[in-house]
Amino acid sequence: MLSAEGGTPRQVTSGSFSHRSRPVWTRDSAALIFSGNRHDNWELDPNNSEIYEVQIKDGTIRALTDRQGPDHSPALSPDGQHIAYLGYDDRYQGHQVEQLYVMPREGGPSKLWAAELDRSVGSPVWSGDSQGIYVQFTDQGNTKIGFVSANGKVETVASDVGGTSLGRPYGGGSFSVAGSGHLAFTHTQPDHPADVAITHRGNPKARRLTRLNEDLFGHKELGRVEELWWKSSHDGRRVQGWIIKPPGFDPAKKYPLVLEIHGGPFSNYGDRFAAELQLFAAADYVVLYANPRGSTSYGEEFGNLIHHAYPGNDYDDLMSGVDAVIAKGYVDKDHLFVTGGSGGGTLTTWIVGTTDRFRAAVSAKPVINWTSFALTADSYNFFYKYWFPGFPWDHPEQYHKRSPLSRVGNVTTPTMLLTGEADYRTPISESEQYYQALKLRQIDTMLVRIPGASHGIARRPSNLMTKVAHILAWFEKYRDDS
Repeated sequence: MLSAEGGTPRQVTSGSFSHRSRPVWTRDSAALIFSGNRHDNWELDPNNSEIYEVQIKDGTIRALTDRQGPDHSPALSPDGQHIAYLGYDDRYQGHQVEQLYVMPREGGPSKLWAAELDRSVGSPVWSGDSQGIYVQFTDQGNTKIGFVSANGKVETVASDVGGTSLGRPYGGGSFSVAGSGHLAFTHTQPDHPADVAITHRGNPKARRLTRLNEDLFGHKELGRVEELWWKSSHDGRRVQGWIIKPPGFDPAKKYPLVLEIHGGPFSNYGDRFAAELQLFAAADYVVLYANPRGSTSYGEEFGNLIHHAYPGNDYDDLMSGVDAVIAKGYVDKDHLFVTGGSGGGTLTTWIVGTTDRFRAAVSAKPVINWTSFALTADSYNFFYKYWFPGFPWDHPEQYHKRSPLSRVGNVTTPTMLLTGEADYRTPISESEQYYQALKLRQIDTMLVRIPGASHGIARRPSNLMTKVAHILAWFEKYRDDS
């Protein structure tokens, strides 16, 4: 803590523990409410956080929750009577829905709010009268703000919430609630990055306040984005995706197709602005991006279809999407390209190890060998028990059969690898393994090493531009427009 007028900060908590979320003042300013993992085995059980109270005067800490699983993001009601927070009972699944709980200020039995909402919620904010809580959630690739009443009913207040990331169509975003009940939030759609919009409960249409990039987009034609649903060849499940058509699209032409795959794999794409994908479209490619099984925003059951089974039938979902776009008649089935980052990079290498349909591929920051990944990645204490049934030495067959390295002997597709040299999530040693395996097999390949970049390659704008330039150059090398 620090005086509002400045001075020397005073450390409030101590110990070799992990603390997370924003601390919240109690109404009397005598204590802070925060979340953290202060258990003795916190290093080996990183998901088991609690809500704590720390007294400012003497540093006394008291746990307000106690269960196996994450409890975090506390929010104190304006009347000081209740604490809202997020979490779930940990079942060691790959995807687990974050739920909203409310407990008395002093701790005690918690009540689950919005129990029927099968979507992860985030950023709880109390209404001014302490009668409800605003939360953020994503449904079918569209991020929304909802108002949750004490009876559990969820009312959607705003849609098209978007973050300030420009590269790919991931979610994110933020909002703020005024004392009057008005909301300000970051608003995006496929034709513009996040701007500021305002709305309030009961208002069917938000008002966009800013157009920060109008000077750029006012004289540019972007690729038009269309929603598409199809059925997976594996089991007939409906899968959602989006098509970006090149500017000046001519339905009588045949265009090459780029399949771009999201990471995570427990994440989602949506109808949001995406600079990288628009650049692919501007280079005269039709772009398909999708939310195959394992993607979030479709419920816990859909997300866990890849639990201990990734990569797997998400491959079938993606190939069915490619077929659905080809069926529209404007894609050249002999000019297919594939790329993706992180989990999408892993699926890219899995795809070229399973089919020869694609002319070229670019895999960004992939996992190639699950055994080496589990023992070198930054979250080594997480992956082995959430994404796998146990340690790699106890389940070697499970780790091997799900590794793209196990299928490298099938690859005939020219494949580029692209990874930051300081990537701690998917270390560059993963890409090096695949690059050298392809070299040994005499498959055309290239390894692009990005100096100083970690997992978020596009956080530096120059890296985002360089990434897209390398991908397009690789595709153009194998594109035949004759």
